[in-house]
Amino acid sequence: MGEIKAARGIELRCKGWRQEALLRMLENVLENGENQDELIVYAALGKAARDWGSYHAIVKTLKELNDDETMVIQSGKPIGVFKTHLFAPLVIMANCNVVGKWATSDNFYEMQEKGLICWGGLTAGAWQYIGSQGVIQGTYEIFSRIAEKHFNSNLSGKFILTAGLGGMGGAQPLAGFMAKAAILCVEVNEERIDKRIEVGYLQKKATDLSEALEWIAQAKENNESVSIGLLGNASEIYPEILSRGIIPDIVTDQTSAHDLVYGYVPGGYTLEDVKVVRVENQKKLEADARASIATEVRAILEFKRQGSIVFDNGNNIRTQAFEGGVTDAFDIDIFTEAYLRPLFSRAIGPFRWVALTGNAEDIKKIDNYILEEFKDNETAVNWINLANKYVPFEGLPARIGWFGHGERTKIALAVNQMVKDGTLSGPIAFSRDHLDAGAMTHPNIMTENMKDGSDAISDWPLINAMLHCSSMADLVVIHSGGGGYMGYMTSSGVTLVADGSEEAAMRLKHTLDNDTGLGVLRYADAGYEDALDEVEKKGIKRIEVQNVQGASK
Repeated sequence: MGEIKAARGIELRCKGWRQEALLRMLENVLENGENQDELIVYAALGKAARDWGSYHAIVKTLKELNDDETMVIQSGKPIGVFKTHLFAPLVIMANCNVVGKWATSDNFYEMQEKGLICWGGLTAGAWQYIGSQGVIQGTYEIFSRIAEKHFNSNLSGKFILTAGLGGMGGAQPLAGFMAKAAILCVEVNEERIDKRIEVGYLQKKATDLSEALEWIAQAKENNESVSIGLLGNASEIYPEILSRGIIPDIVTDQTSAHDLVYGYVPGGYTLEDVKVVRVENQKKLEADARASIATEVRAILEFKRQGSIVFDNGNNIRTQAFEGGVTDAFDIDIFTEAYLRPLFSRAIGPFRWVALTGNAEDIKKIDNYILEEFKDNETAVNWINLANKYVPFEGLPARIGWFGHGERTKIALAVNQMVKDGTLSGPIAFSRDHLDAGAMTHPNIMTENMKDGSDAISDWPLINAMLHCSSMADLVVIHSGGGGYMGYMTSSGVTLVADGSEEAAMRLKHTLDNDTGLGVLRYADAGYEDALDEVEKKGIKRIEVQNVQGASK
């Protein structure tokens, strides 16, 4: 079978644009994927479908699906088509949800090898990944918040040390460059370094640490931005930088530390070594990977003690290190609590749109609309201008922007009208990252140290998905991790199609208002003042429950 690419143009293979949109979104995640042969989109195991038989069955079903039918998908495998109604989702799916006691790494790998489940990641299995751009703005916003908090809003002349250039980590070098820093990204896979240079996300490649550090020093001295990919293993490079007495300004990591078998490469291993040991002695591979992570995290903690700003970028590296004997691993801040929670409290998060015809001019026209209509939104305007200058499209042209309650709805309805009147060449798909205000529970990422102690309560993303169905979204998904680190997470995702119709306008209005409204209420319920203020400002209908002492009447 040839390489999968998302279809372009206005010719339909399905019975309508809603179905065609979801098919193109599925094709698009594979076009942007790390390992198309294995259906892997990112993060070592995040898959678009369980297997090739399931993929082809999904494609066939989407082509035949009527507007009043719903396809059900269980962990990447289509199960059946049900008669619903014209305003029901076309696709609902649940990926990798395992009952608590059985949600262990061992059980996950066993079920995966038996072909019973696949890990959908976040936007991979939900067909919502738009390439590294989907992560770039979030990473850029983190760097910007760090700059505001610690460096007088200026990262010029500052050194960022990080690792990982895979599907998620590949966003880091461009985000750091756009934030005006000198960023060094350590990566064990040379092909990934070359790929990031090829797509314009990375400037330089080094195979020698001394050379890389010399480039960093020159950039710092001249207050110049630079991004460098260094071939090496973070568990070896971080301690070596430390031993040389070099203390970066900011230190993090975005390797696939969440997965010790298919993701993180232990120190002293080649990529071929990993493949062999994975088959011959999986437990040894896990132990060696965890030991290497512990070594890396000890170095990060020492960087912190010597003045670096350090943070966990959501890849579970602290948990793995803690289990590897690093008792103070959680002295490293999680990025959400440290830098983004005030935004999430107002349901401001990563909103996305995709030009389904493949016409980049459609994205430019939407950019222009946002620059005019949201001129007072400094975050949005700054990002759109930077993205136009630095961020190349991957796969179908797409854009991401951090918008909140009411703002997303306004954009989507305006875009739907532009499709209707012919301003745009064709329909636009809207989605968002699962890392959004009401859409994720993860006690070590999104919901760590919640004000009311509700870190592990996963009702919220489940309610979020049910509300999406009630609001007539086109695709609704619930994800969990299956086991181990992955089992710590429950999330929900949603996709909507703006095809210019009145029905699309209704879907967009209800779903987007309700999605962000629930996000605000999630944080208001936890007692965050920003969220409570947003409730008042935006007129969100919140039910207040009075505490009653004594009798239950």
